[in-house]
Amino acid sequence: MMLTILILLPLLTALILAMSNAKASRTVALAGSGIQLLFSLLLLQNYLTERAAGNTALFLFESSSAWFPALNINFHIGVDGISIAMILLTASVVFAGVLVSWKIEKMTKEFFLLLIILSAGAYGFFISLDLFLLFFFLEVAVIPKYLLIGIWGSGKKEYSANKLALMLMGGSALVLVGMIGMYYNSGNSFDLVHLSTFHIPFYIQKIFFPFLFIGFGVFTAIFPFHTWVPDGHSSAPTAASMFLAGISMKLGGYGCLRVATYLMPEAAQYYSGYIVLVAAIAIIYGAFATMMQTDLKYINAYSSVSHCGFVLLGIGMLTKTAITGAVLQMVSHGLMTALFFAAIGMLYERTHTRAVKELGGLMKMMPFISTVFFIAGLCSLGLPGFSGFVAEMTIFVGSWQRSGMFYHIATILACMSIVVTAVYILRATGQSVMGPVNNPKFLTLTDAHWNEKLAAGVLIVGIVAIGVMPFWLNDLVSPGAEAIYNQLSRFALLK
Repeated sequence: MMLTILILLPLLTALILAMSNAKASRTVALAGSGIQLLFSLLLLQNYLTERAAGNTALFLFESSSAWFPALNINFHIGVDGISIAMILLTASVVFAGVLVSWKIEKMTKEFFLLLIILSAGAYGFFISLDLFLLFFFLEVAVIPKYLLIGIWGSGKKEYSANKLALMLMGGSALVLVGMIGMYYNSGNSFDLVHLSTFHIPFYIQKIFFPFLFIGFGVFTAIFPFHTWVPDGHSSAPTAASMFLAGISMKLGGYGCLRVATYLMPEAAQYYSGYIVLVAAIAIIYGAFATMMQTDLKYINAYSSVSHCGFVLLGIGMLTKTAITGAVLQMVSHGLMTALFFAAIGMLYERTHTRAVKELGGLMKMMPFISTVFFIAGLCSLGLPGFSGFVAEMTIFVGSWQRSGMFYHIATILACMSIVVTAVYILRATGQSVMGPVNNPKFLTLTDAHWNEKLAAGVLIVGIVAIGVMPFWLNDLVSPGAEAIYNQLSRFALLK
């Protein structure tokens, strides 16, 4: 019942938004997203209480009802620790996104309506235990992004919106092919729990695993299908950029892990070397490509390509620690990149430029926004005390546990990318907010307002809570990561 309420809350908020006027829509969206955040914390508390009481079931709060019996499609939902972590991330980013969009004037009601529908799609995706249901919610989270960029975006917004929609729909098509392949080779079932116990022949896994992994990988900016990320982020309004990087890219990582790797463990092991190779390329390429950017949004976008490469690296290494690290990185990157885009949006709203060379000296006029900018940057480069350090170190340790020269070299290259990250982060932050004031007009700029401070505060609390006290999140997601690792361990391909 709790999980059904989780989906109904944003739908109810969207319904009230549709009936409200533009002036009231801000309050409705804030109240609705705030209730979602509080409910996600309540869900976490109930989940931990169930575990403490000795409930060892893989998925809690399960419920299932027939949706389309002719094709054996059910409304089957449930959560484990990984799902709970993704739900908390979604609720935090959406709440912050509403706050930073407080001054939206163009079609205000419609803007918040689409943002809330996006949250419903993400929640439904993370709680789905039926692959068709999961695919349905994945598509729900695509169309609103197209409209948010195409209507409220800037620059080449039509081109960027079309490119994003076409590439993500292309990824969805690959996912659908992989799902249908599993369906017809597992007794006509979309049920994730059933599929995890049904042994699909290895030769079938080898055929359909790439469809699933690459399809979901498009969402998480897998190389070379990452090109929608810079264009989409650069043209999207601030809240849409926060959702794209903070949540949408996590849908892909979650699908690669929960669906492709968990349900086709033999193929995951067979293709693990290729996954690690692609991940290493994305990490190195993304880091060096970021160094060449002069627009703050492009810097964060290409940085996201690199950081999401760490997620794929952790998945590809197939060790329990690396898988745990991949989940931690998804949460960390979601919070960090949402905070970064929020800070960039605050700067752009005041200075009307995102070009690094045109900024400078903003710390004097905007100490709070500049501090937020620094925190996001330091988390991105993996400074101890922030979530980025915890997540990346867990991936590095787990990756080194995988034996073999190839995997060790990939781990070393991934580690070396931190140096490049430090260069572009420190350079971008230093030139943007420190030093002399480049433009006299900046001297009259004001600092963050209450809504912007609250938005940044919510995301910073999450980043610091993981960085200083990582064990609560590690303990939350470890059982789910262990279940995936145990599924892999049932087979002998992994050496």
